Amino acid sequence: MSVLTLFITKNCLPQKGIDTKSIKSIEDLVKIPPTEKEHLQAENEKFLCVPKNKVIEYMATSGTVGHPVTIALNENDLQRLAYNEYISFVCADGTSTDIYQLMLTLDRQFMAGMAYYMGIRKLGAGIVRVGPGVPSLQWEVIDRLKPTSIVAVPSFIVKLIQYAKDNGIDINASPIKKAVCIGENLRTEDLELNVLGKKITQDWNIKLYSTYASTEMQTAFTECSEGRGGHLNPELAIVEILDEAGNPVADGEIGEVAVTTLGVEGMPLLRYKTGDLCKAFKEPCKCGRQTLRLSPVIGRKKQMIKFKGTTLFAPALFEIIHKTDAIKEYVAEVYNNEIGTDEVLLYLVPSDTSEETTNRIASYLQARLRVMPHIKYISPEEMQKLNYRKE
Repeated sequence: MSVLTLFITKNCLPQKGIDTKSIKSIEDLVKIPPTEKEHLQAENEKFLCVPKNKVIEYMATSGTVGHPVTIALNENDLQRLAYNEYISFVCADGTSTDIYQLMLTLDRQFMAGMAYYMGIRKLGAGIVRVGPGVPSLQWEVIDRLKPTSIVAVPSFIVKLIQYAKDNGIDINASPIKKAVCIGENLRTEDLELNVLGKKITQDWNIKLYSTYASTEMQTAFTECSEGRGGHLNPELAIVEILDEAGNPVADGEIGEVAVTTLGVEGMPLLRYKTGDLCKAFKEPCKCGRQTLRLSPVIGRKKQMIKFKGTTLFAPALFEIIHKTDAIKEYVAEVYNNEIGTDEVLLYLVPSDTSEETTNRIASYLQARLRVMPHIKYISPEEMQKLNYRKE
């Protein structure tokens, strides 16, 4: 019996009327209905495939889209997680001579923090657990312990740069040469650095490595030095890019990432639809690897906006706004109007309140978006209140 067939059989598919004997290859996976996030939310404990006394760690999703999902891991799953991040750090040119400063949390059931920590240990490199935030502390530790790399959210790296500028720190004289970036896109769908990526590298001469992962799939996709998409580790997952009907899209097309986990024992998943929309690149990478690579997340299925006949994704909208210095701060609100179609309202803090600036913003958005969202200009104080509003 193949590993895939064994995995399918253990997941009780015969009781669902699915002939597991007919599933003999990756191409046959389309015979199995995808697993949705709502399934994990509604029947979380039913996905547990080991006795509860074998569970070592309970981790959870952030809950930014719906209720948090608990993911239970046994000892083998933790070792798999460590291996996943070990080979990810190797892909990102990590070696045992590196010292990584972790600018993220390891508590609150956060899988990524635990994964990075275990992966770096397996790599044999040094670890400095500083945690998130506090640029002054981060720079004090960098000066004292001389780490060679950081693991951080890209927007926080921008804050590190600004703190350094404000306090006379020569960032390019620091020992930091690499940054493994999590949680936010650094590149466009064409794999060029986006505004955030350019903002970092124009001031700080460091190598950026983007990553993509989710708690549910317990697997990461990490860029190599070529920066041409996150590499799949094929021993850990099967990846499909699916259309609305759950069928594979044509090569090069955008679709929803679906993952079948390999080697997971606690809560293995079959054709789990992540909600993330990406492209897959299948041609060999210049680094020599021949594995599938994923683009940055182009959008989320549930955050796709149909606005005046045009499809908008939140990351693309934000990228456009970031490219103009006429907008200092913003909040985008999407809602259904009285006839059930999407409306987009942008709350904007302009660089100044002149008519020339407001006209420049309107013209810029009209040209880049091709359709004009509703705009409401507000003060910085109103923006602060808006940012802390509870939905």
